[in-house]
Amino acid sequence: MNVVIIGGVAAGMSAAARLRRLDESARITVVERSGHVSFASCGLPYHVGGVIQERSALLLQTPDALRAKFDLDVRVGTEAVRIDREGRRVVIRHLESGQEEELPYDALVLAPGARPVRPPIPGIERALALRDVEDTDAMVAAARGARTAVVVGGGFIGLEVAENLLHRGLAVTLVEATAQVLAPLDPEMVAPVHRVLREAGIDLRLSTSVTAIGEDAVQLSTGDHVPADVVVAAIGVRPETTLAEAAGLELGERGGILVDDRLQTSDPAIYAAGDAVEKRDALDGSDVLVPLANTANLQGRRIADVIAGREVSDRPVLGTAVVGVLGLQVATVGWSEKRLRAAGHEPRIIHTHPLNHAGYYPGATALALKLLVDPETDAILGAQAVGREGADKRIDVIATAMRGGLTARELAELELSYAPQFGSAKDPVNMLGFVDENLATRLEVTVQWHEVAAAQEAGEVVLDVRTPEEFARGAIPGAVNIPVDELRSRADDVPEGDLIVHCAVGIRAHVAAQLLGQQGRRVRNLDGGYTTWAAATGA
Repeated sequence: MNVVIIGGVAAGMSAAARLRRLDESARITVVERSGHVSFASCGLPYHVGGVIQERSALLLQTPDALRAKFDLDVRVGTEAVRIDREGRRVVIRHLESGQEEELPYDALVLAPGARPVRPPIPGIERALALRDVEDTDAMVAAARGARTAVVVGGGFIGLEVAENLLHRGLAVTLVEATAQVLAPLDPEMVAPVHRVLREAGIDLRLSTSVTAIGEDAVQLSTGDHVPADVVVAAIGVRPETTLAEAAGLELGERGGILVDDRLQTSDPAIYAAGDAVEKRDALDGSDVLVPLANTANLQGRRIADVIAGREVSDRPVLGTAVVGVLGLQVATVGWSEKRLRAAGHEPRIIHTHPLNHAGYYPGATALALKLLVDPETDAILGAQAVGREGADKRIDVIATAMRGGLTARELAELELSYAPQFGSAKDPVNMLGFVDENLATRLEVTVQWHEVAAAQEAGEVVLDVRTPEEFARGAIPGAVNIPVDELRSRADDVPEGDLIVHCAVGIRAHVAAQLLGQQGRRVRNLDGGYTTWAAATGA
């Protein structure tokens, strides 16, 4: 069997290595346009910043090593230029010589990845991208001796590049066209990211776009001119479908290659995987683009299984992701609140601010967690976590629970490892389950940060049950302060009417809400407390 694989990074190399382990007799040829295969693409920004000092650390395999270990014919510096579906041949071009060659195939695997978005901005040709090792070399060379940089785009790659250019000593401006970086997060969850970017000295320009790129500066939609020895375009990526489209393969509404649950395209002899294909969303079954390495590697493996005759199918995606930003871990899974509301859903929302491990053990730091739940079925719809440590662990647990079909309430039942330096006896994930149980059974009713002002206008009184010292450092306008420990003795001081109670994060307010509720008062607890409200409103 002749198997040709176009693309030699995550999905492509995963397919090639897995297929060789399953079929020693197959003739496997890998075609890669860049000069390297099986490189660590997620590590590229960190070589730019010098965190990964040795470039060779990014090169996980070489063509010679792959031939020796797997008997793979790996062609680097080679571009696939045309697919002859009727004749089952791929025309390839050797970029150095320009010579073309035909490769016959019984099965063809398309794993070309995604290409950077390049908007039609005057001067865009000067902007660097970061897709392969050659791009990394160009960025390192450009940054050498440079003093200023402008990074266009506040997604995962944009933030990683901005941080690493800052690490090299450049003055960095980060320009994002929307009101926040990291679009998968909700605004109150991304506020700590904005704060650490600015505290580190990055000039963060939100709701701003680049209108022109000059020789040594960029012009912004605000009219400002920002010095830029280096310009990086990290606006996003699109599926690389040039070859597939020219071959007449069916594309989806989102611009990716359409595949079935066996990762076959509209031509049964051609498979596709990775960032170039549309995936199936785990929550609603819709077609989505999720350019993440975990899924690309798994899809490559599954294609090899199918070619080898094994009974497997592709899995839907949750979009589980994490990024490091100047010491913060930012992780997410599933849908955000804004995405759910845009689709017409009214989720149950839970904010908590636990410590990453037991508070009495040195070094504990705060986490911000958000859980989104279907109020009818108790299904987990999504989660977000931000903190110095432990955000990745909690999102991975929740992602596993979602994959296993656990409900939000069942998070309370998870038996998670505990020692004081690693977690708490009631892990933050367990606590999310406890809160959900209280809400689902109507033991407690909450109000969200963005609903407070309207509730006050309607006559509800905000009762702040923090200490007077906390209250003095910052408070919700119009709030009345009665510490939780004084509520019983100062019952006559509690304002008449419906109440919104809050503390710093919600725990003391829960105690207050239960006390007042048993006295016949109508009480709602501010979800996530003053911490969430302040982060969202910029107070």
